[in-house]
Amino acid sequence: MGRLIIVSNRLPFSVDRDGEQVTIRQSSGGLVSAIKSYFESDQSANSAITEKAWMGVADFSSEDWDSEVAPRMAKYDFTSYPLFVDKAVYKDYYNGFANSVLWPLFHYFPSLVEYQTHYYEAFVQVNKAFADKLDEIVQPGDTVWIHDYQLMLLPEMLRAKQPDINIGFFLHIPFPSYEILRLMPAEWKNAILKGLMGADLIGFHTHDYVQHFMQSVKMLLGVDNYFYTMQYQDRLIKADLFPIGIDYKKFHNAAYDSEVLELRNDIKRNFENKKIIFSVDRLDYTKGLMDRLNGFEYFLQQNPEWMEKIVFVLNIVPSRDEIPAYLERKRNIEEKIGTLNGKFSSISWQPVIYRYNHLPFNELCALYQAADVALITPLRDGMNLVAKEYVASCTTQRGVLVLSELAGAASELNEALLVNPTDVVDVSNAIVKALNMPLHEQKNRMALMQKRLADYDVVKWVNDFLEQLVNIRKEQQKLATKSLDDKIYKRIHQHYQKAQKRCLLLDYDGTLVSFARVPQEAVPSKELKELLYRLASDEKNHVVIISGRDAEVLEKWLGHLPITLVAEHGASVKMKNDVWQQAIPSSEKWKEEIRPIMQMFVSRCVGSFVEEKNNTIAWHYRNTPPDLGFSRSRELINNLSLMVQNTMLQVIDGNKVIEVRMSGFDKGVMALRIVNDLNPDFTLCIGDDTTDEDMFKALGNKAYSIKVSNGITAAQYTVFSQKKVLPLLDQLMTPLTENEYAGA
Repeated sequence: MGRLIIVSNRLPFSVDRDGEQVTIRQSSGGLVSAIKSYFESDQSANSAITEKAWMGVADFSSEDWDSEVAPRMAKYDFTSYPLFVDKAVYKDYYNGFANSVLWPLFHYFPSLVEYQTHYYEAFVQVNKAFADKLDEIVQPGDTVWIHDYQLMLLPEMLRAKQPDINIGFFLHIPFPSYEILRLMPAEWKNAILKGLMGADLIGFHTHDYVQHFMQSVKMLLGVDNYFYTMQYQDRLIKADLFPIGIDYKKFHNAAYDSEVLELRNDIKRNFENKKIIFSVDRLDYTKGLMDRLNGFEYFLQQNPEWMEKIVFVLNIVPSRDEIPAYLERKRNIEEKIGTLNGKFSSISWQPVIYRYNHLPFNELCALYQAADVALITPLRDGMNLVAKEYVASCTTQRGVLVLSELAGAASELNEALLVNPTDVVDVSNAIVKALNMPLHEQKNRMALMQKRLADYDVVKWVNDFLEQLVNIRKEQQKLATKSLDDKIYKRIHQHYQKAQKRCLLLDYDGTLVSFARVPQEAVPSKELKELLYRLASDEKNHVVIISGRDAEVLEKWLGHLPITLVAEHGASVKMKNDVWQQAIPSSEKWKEEIRPIMQMFVSRCVGSFVEEKNNTIAWHYRNTPPDLGFSRSRELINNLSLMVQNTMLQVIDGNKVIEVRMSGFDKGVMALRIVNDLNPDFTLCIGDDTTDEDMFKALGNKAYSIKVSNGITAAQYTVFSQKKVLPLLDQLMTPLTENEYAGA
């Protein structure tokens, strides 16, 4: 693999200066903990990584780096590359665009977004500074793993400088739905998506985030996906879920540490005969702290029997103190805690124990082990590692996790009591259920979650991502476009001439004829019909026109030829010298639902029109203004995709056309059926569109597959122009010379 270069907003350590005294301390945060745990693991030491490096913005001066920090870095098992950024620019980049635009929008708080142009300009500037610095550092064979929302433009910027470098990107926060993302100014959201598409592998915490991303890419960039892969700018890109793990052993084994045991026992003694509920969260509006306090207040109101028998330990970790809105939120929370304690406390008891500070690891583990209930209810969270750490720390398998269904961790920890964090009744009922849960149920739930977390810990998470990054690079190499050069064509020509039974599968529009302004104008030329007749006249040949056209048009234009015709991507077929047959039952009812929507888009997009076939209805936008047509096509796809959910219909995003048809048939299914029935010793398949990819994939190595395109494809070879197709077919019929035949 070569070197692994981790890139994040900040370096994994901070520098504190007290006069002449300089102290280096590890930065807080899930990413630093995760990567550090991986670097220190045996698997990391035994991997193919030759060197580990970390690049990020320095929170110290270049002078401090040279004189104080760099000399002390020898003790670390990774190389550090600090980036020095002007403080004013960094503020607009980090506090501005990253945390006043991306953070609130991606966490579904659009009302808190501050759309400031100078924020975006600073964001571009800092991402470019990262790209310039990396360009000086990276070497052939390096793997660059970029992390989080602050650097979403970086993959594309680095790709432009280093086209062959291995780039991975992981997003540690949610990726929002398309409806939320589209609120962002067009230039910004397009730049962010294009930025991410510079990576080879894009990782997210959950399946939902992956789907949101691919939907946004489809709607805004016009890039379709095939399962988890996308084809973009001649590259294959993969987006997948990699739920970040924790250092499970570290938290699990902490239960046996003497200092942790002593701290845990102290907590138990301080709250003797009381059930302990705890929360640990950063100060952030996404964490739902006020809603959590409201839920706890409702619980006390509805369950007075728990008065003086329970205590809620709420620890808030300082975060972004320099942002006024965060300080205001802190004041509001503290006022709420004061009101709640004033309302319910007695001389000997107060329901909420509040702390506002950073928790050392030992204290945190002690609190995890002492608590009876973990109340973790963010309004939106990319993952939430506190929930996982609590589960890992419960060595006795006593304890109940109450978790927000809107946290990424909920998709893994579904044995927790999942709640709507804004529903005070739901939160209150979950607290009651947690406090009264029988021990055997606690143990069963906890055991299942612990096994899952132990199996997919932080080392497994890193290895999984890096393995998938290697795999996608192999796929890229395997699917790299291959121009049909003379040497390859000569081999195909020789195989054709020597074969005794041949099958030629040919798309029509964009392959045998160029695209016309309207479909009816794409009539076959005299030259084309003569060529097809000569090909079909050879008794060794079986010529198949496999098209999206309907049966009536194919019959009118080509029905007189001794060839097989496949209409509407396989819905109808007329085998050579036979009659038309329906491959699927024909029904018109579903068109009545689709037609009005397409007609509405005709009225909204000048130059577009609807074409109806027996089994398909299509909206064409080839003659529209390009930007308008593309934009409207994305809207139409979105509307239709939602409409056909849970039906037998499918939406096809073709070349300047959106089609709706019955699912269960496509060119790939029909092409494979024909080839299997014929069992030829030579098969040639040529097409130009998305629908032809079905043929290329289905036939695999059973055929010579050629795409009329300059983009990445599942076909084995490409030609760049439709004008090359007819000469290519014509030349196949040219007999080999004696020398050529002997050398074949």
